[in-house]
Amino acid sequence: MTRRGLVLFGLMSVVWGVPYFFIRIAVGEMTPATLVFGRTAIGAAILLPIALLRVDLRPVLARWRWVAAFAAVEIAGPWVLLASAEQHISSSLAGLLVAGVPLVGSLIALGTGGADRLGRQGMLGLLLGLVGVVAIVGGDFEASDATALMAVAVVVVGYAIGPAILSRRLAGVSSVGVMALSLALCAVVYAPIAAVQRPAVMPSANALASVAILAVVCTAAAFLLFAALIAEIGPVRATVITYVNPAVAALLGVMVLGETFSVPMAVGFGLVIVGSTLATRTSAAGPRQAARTRPIPASGEARGSRQR
Repeated sequence: MTRRGLVLFGLMSVVWGVPYFFIRIAVGEMTPATLVFGRTAIGAAILLPIALLRVDLRPVLARWRWVAAFAAVEIAGPWVLLASAEQHISSSLAGLLVAGVPLVGSLIALGTGGADRLGRQGMLGLLLGLVGVVAIVGGDFEASDATALMAVAVVVVGYAIGPAILSRRLAGVSSVGVMALSLALCAVVYAPIAAVQRPAVMPSANALASVAILAVVCTAAAFLLFAALIAEIGPVRATVITYVNPAVAALLGVMVLGETFSVPMAVGFGLVIVGSTLATRTSAAGPRQAARTRPIPASGEARGSRQR
């Protein structure tokens, strides 16, 4: 992995390692649909002005069907399902199940003949990473119903399909434009639901702060970083961050909540690091394939990067 890819990978591992905690706080005082509306509306309010100033949105609008598909499988469906599931299952279990995204992504790549499909080394890395996640969460399989487990399973599939759409069907158009329009579309869809399900009393400061952090850090900033990561290392390897996310959550538990750092957690961290390294390592043919399949920034984004 390049130095740029390593930095992006590290940032995304942290940024998407904390949402489980904040989602749990928010859904304690508001419905999942209300949370998704707040998260997408604020995210769209941040990204839309950036997109309008930096890029030409006409090429993005020309592929509106794929933008809508990406919004559905990456945002609209998974976010409300995950928030609903966390009302019934532990955050550790949710993180463990979502860690299956790279495996599903690899199966999709194999089935569709994608250039980003992994070889034996990559698949070994994925399996090692999954074992590491199991060790980190300590085998916390507590759940109140099977419906929540099925909801997270749908989330896993959506999270695996989303990057593939972004890389294969929306390549060459502005990633900022895609993310901004996707968030705006989801906000419009969830606005009437959120209005009906609005809280009877004003949520606490902690709940409102959780929504703000989810929207600004874990949505607006995270989507920009994720698009750059996909362009750098490919959609399948980019989803390997779901292995490191539970590790980040466990580390926060030790540092903030005073939880015990057990031997299984130490072993799990090691397996996650080794597995992530193997799964994201490019083979000899990888760089040539990545060069052929890597999304090309839109002209507006290219100008913006040169100005910076």
